[in-house]
Amino acid sequence: MLLRGAALAGTRLVRSRSGRAGWPDWAAEVAASGMESNTSSSLENLATAPLNQIQETISDNCVVIFSKTSCSYCTMAKKLFHDMNVNYKVVELDLLEYGNQFQDALYKMTGERTVPRIFVNGTFIGGATDTHRLHKEGKLLPLVHQCYLKKSKRKEFQ
Repeated sequence: MLLRGAALAGTRLVRSRSGRAGWPDWAAEVAASGMESNTSSSLENLATAPLNQIQETISDNCVVIFSKTSCSYCTMAKKLFHDMNVNYKVVELDLLEYGNQFQDALYKMTGERTVPRIFVNGTFIGGATDTHRLHKEGKLLPLVHQCYLKKSKRKEFQ
């Protein structure tokens, strides 16, 4: 029980704030990347930037929910993690200027364009229904705990 409290302590990250309200920190970088030049390498960088930023966000956070503010399934997924007192990172695709490119990258990664796209411990676990099913089966919280344990062990060795 002590481990759960220590691992899950802190505030939930509903949205990171950067220069523009509602934008994750990395979104401003993506919005600025590759836009000055029309060369093929710039276009390739722009095409790969969302995928790289998504992968970085997933690796930096135990729980990531790619969401849209108007989606009731997204709200349901966020509520589940909130009710479990689990920290999570939300990326609201409809608030990003390049949200469609991020959604395309998520499609390439997961095989679906629908939201939410939920990642726990670096692994895609599905949408809201899949996440609720894992929770009811008692498998969701152990996945989250595994991530927090890995992160705390990394901190010990740094």
